[in-house]
Amino acid sequence: MTTTMKEAATEFLGKKRIAVAGVSREPGGAHGGNPVYQRLRKRGYNVYAVNPHAQELEGDMGYPNLATIPGGVDAVVIATSPENAEAVMRDCISLGIKHVWMHRGVGTGSVSHSAAELGRSEGIRVIEGGCPLMHAPTADPAHQVLRGVLSMVGRIPRKI
Repeated sequence: MTTTMKEAATEFLGKKRIAVAGVSREPGGAHGGNPVYQRLRKRGYNVYAVNPHAQELEGDMGYPNLATIPGGVDAVVIATSPENAEAVMRDCISLGIKHVWMHRGVGTGSVSHSAAELGRSEGIRVIEGGCPLMHAPTADPAHQVLRGVLSMVGRIPRKI
């Protein structure tokens, strides 16, 4: 089933338990996972930072993988390197997570087309590019402008 990016983003951000895989060990880092994690936390989401190399991330408890998050999650933002995205997607499949957003702003981001296809083949709604911070209720003006620009140049999908 095809849907618009706006509909997919609204559905994703309607989930309240979200993991961010790939949060950097550097607090406040500009890496995609850190700002997403910070904003979701600030906006009242139950958000979980995932990084196999850190027990604490952004001042909160870090989790080595999705399976170690107590009570599980409803959705996952993949903010890892594209090479690690498939392993995260396989974890989502094994845990029954049905909503995944592969982060990509102006750089290469975390998009892996093979990981996205794997997820879709297992019934996961995969958003392949863009950033949750570009959409309400987590958006800010700078991210909204960036969404417009990246949409025009084809870096954000129009259909999911």
